[in-house]
Amino acid sequence: MKLGVNTLIWTARFEQSHLSLFPEIRSHGFDGVEIARFDFDVFPASAIRSAANGEGLELILCSAFTGQLSLAGDDAPLACDFLRRACDAAAAIGASSLVGPFCTPVGYLPGRRRTPEEWSRVVDGLQTVAPHFAAAGVRLAIEPLNRFETYFLNTASDAAQLTAAVGSPHIGILFDSFHANIEEKQIGPAAASLGSALFHVHTCENDRGAPGTGHVDWPALFTALNTLHYDGWCVIESFGFNIREIAAAACIWRDLAPHPAEIAWQGARFLRPLLG
Repeated sequence: MKLGVNTLIWTARFEQSHLSLFPEIRSHGFDGVEIARFDFDVFPASAIRSAANGEGLELILCSAFTGQLSLAGDDAPLACDFLRRACDAAAAIGASSLVGPFCTPVGYLPGRRRTPEEWSRVVDGLQTVAPHFAAAGVRLAIEPLNRFETYFLNTASDAAQLTAAVGSPHIGILFDSFHANIEEKQIGPAAASLGSALFHVHTCENDRGAPGTGHVDWPALFTALNTLHYDGWCVIESFGFNIREIAAAACIWRDLAPHPAEIAWQGARFLRPLLG
């Protein structure tokens, strides 16, 4: 397994000016960086790829549906176009994976359960973009979120049903321990149930603080990952709580560490021995 960190700890929009983070990230024992972007205008892909290669870091691209982007609604073609652009951006930085919540907008809560029609639209949309991902050599990992961030996809079981319905080897699941800590009865069995559909893992503590400082059942999670012979990414995803737009989006109203970066550094020290 490989250890990564998401750039939302430092910035809401990764730019060329943030490339100076790479040497420090590498010095703390990370194998790769999960670049977070929510638009791809003036995206410095070549510079990002070159800087990462120079530090011996691999890259993943992380994004999400925001605003009105949704595969479940009438404007699903716009969401499909966004996924294609994000796929191309991932390929341009040399990332083999695009990860994130890509069904309905993060934070959209209509006050009801999803409908069969919405489910069908999302399946159709993912089937529409699957050939583009196959041609680019990029895998799409769909992330279930907790009930306070989406109504559409909350559990590993939901995600497994969705990806099975899509039926593409290039579309799988991102398992996030923060969301699973809220939605799953047991984290280990939930992760293990995904089998080969498990493409990516976010190793996040129950309060978004440093992994190992809360009550996430880490032994159970890593037992499940080892049982699956999972050899992919375990990425620390937390948020820069002193950055207004990030704190608001993630509902973080207090300091989780002396400095946001310490979440990553402390988390790396805890997780590295578990990776095997």
